[in-house]
Amino acid sequence: MKRRQWLIVSAALGSAALWPEAQLLAQQAQDFIEGPPVQDIPARQLSSHVWLIFSPDGFPTPENRGMMANVIFVVTTAGVVVIDSGASLQIGQMAIRMIRKVTDKPVVAVFNSHYHGDHWLGNHAFVNTYGDQLPIYALPSTIEKLKGAEGNLWRSLMERWTNQSTLGTQVVLPNKPVQHGQVIQFGDVSLRMHHYGTAHTPSDLCVEVVQDKVTALGDIAMTNRIANMDEGSYPGTFKYYKNLMAATGEQLWVPGHGEARKDLLTTYGTFMAGIWEPCLKAVEDGKSEAEAKAAVLKDPRVMARAKTMQGFEGNIGKYISLAYLEAEKVAF
Repeated sequence: MKRRQWLIVSAALGSAALWPEAQLLAQQAQDFIEGPPVQDIPARQLSSHVWLIFSPDGFPTPENRGMMANVIFVVTTAGVVVIDSGASLQIGQMAIRMIRKVTDKPVVAVFNSHYHGDHWLGNHAFVNTYGDQLPIYALPSTIEKLKGAEGNLWRSLMERWTNQSTLGTQVVLPNKPVQHGQVIQFGDVSLRMHHYGTAHTPSDLCVEVVQDKVTALGDIAMTNRIANMDEGSYPGTFKYYKNLMAATGEQLWVPGHGEARKDLLTTYGTFMAGIWEPCLKAVEDGKSEAEAKAAVLKDPRVMARAKTMQGFEGNIGKYISLAYLEAEKVAF
């Protein structure tokens, strides 16, 4: 059923909205809706085994139909491994089309970096294509989070943000828990799991492609977007970076949002420090949040990114406030 048909069904059922039978029919009808396809984005090869389907946008809109996060895939002798499946059924379908332009090998596993929907709602497409026994790996805390209301919440939010373009997407949870330090072999490629506590969220999984010296970061760092820190930690982020770099050495860092860079943890960490350090100093000096904000906005590490970073104007105030609140906890 396409969207126009659903609108007709919705109108017809509106007057009978209180009938249990009508409500059931409406739900069944919605399950058959599928939003429009997402435009193809050809994959780029980053290393011997790693490819990137790059998202130029950092936030979901009706225009981009939710294509706001990178999809990474690793071609091994055992098959293809996907790291973050996208924000919808349609994005996952597009990713499968792009994978098939690179290789005829099947997808044998999917990894979800954390529980935000732009990184796992595409699971639906991969299970539809490769079967419901497809291994989907994530940290146990991600799996537990999505078992509750979080999964359906993210599906609903993505529909709202994209003007229903992602309709038809179903919640397909990760089914294989992984642990920090675990190494999983896929043919000629070893994938090492990293988790060093709370950074962007408490459940950030980074996946190292050992042979290629490439690491998928999820959302612990972003190239040109200010990251959501609602559930995160500034000191936790710096600790995560330090431990990750010590464990892996030099890497090509591939973020969930933005271009891959070898200096990404350094450049994004510098920006984050430009928010955190003035806030911590303000708290230690007994200054207000407004004074902390003024100091952050004058900090050269922040000023250097202000004009070009996606979402800066709309989000910087909120994330200064979060830094200030966390600084109060750290200081006292």
